[in-house]
Amino acid sequence: MRSVELLYDDTRLSPHEAYARVRDFGRYPDLVDRVRSVTVHPAPPGSSVLSDWEVDFRNGVLAWSEEDVFDDRARSIVFRQTEGDFESFDGRWDVTAGPHGTAQVGFAATFDFGLPSLAGIIDPVAERVLRETIEHILRTLLGDEEPAENVRGRAA
Repeated sequence: MRSVELLYDDTRLSPHEAYARVRDFGRYPDLVDRVRSVTVHPAPPGSSVLSDWEVDFRNGVLAWSEEDVFDDRARSIVFRQTEGDFESFDGRWDVTAGPHGTAQVGFAATFDFGLPSLAGIIDPVAERVLRETIEHILRTLLGDEEPAENVRGRAA
């Protein structure tokens, strides 16, 4: 199982503003070419939201559906794949207050394709693609014109 963790420091937005942008998954395809589509299915307030994703991966497309649990008070989103191309894929977004009330956006995810014989080939590529895609989403979504210096990450 592989994992990706990123922490993004935004000096212009409040945590509330940053969280509002992060939770708007439907905008992601407009921001990043690799994200082909995201369909968010409406749900009653306080219920989990279901979303369907298609993302370019190597010479194909990864597709999955996930359950998203939004905690607006804590400014966090927990997600887990319910079906799709991964054996398992889950993680979270957390938006917290940084220095001087600015936003820090954290992303953490673990995934497994369930193909042990190909894990050494596919997993590192998937980790890189996931990291690059999330970095690009964060920079674009939060309006950062600077290179990735605001994004810190760790792979495990």
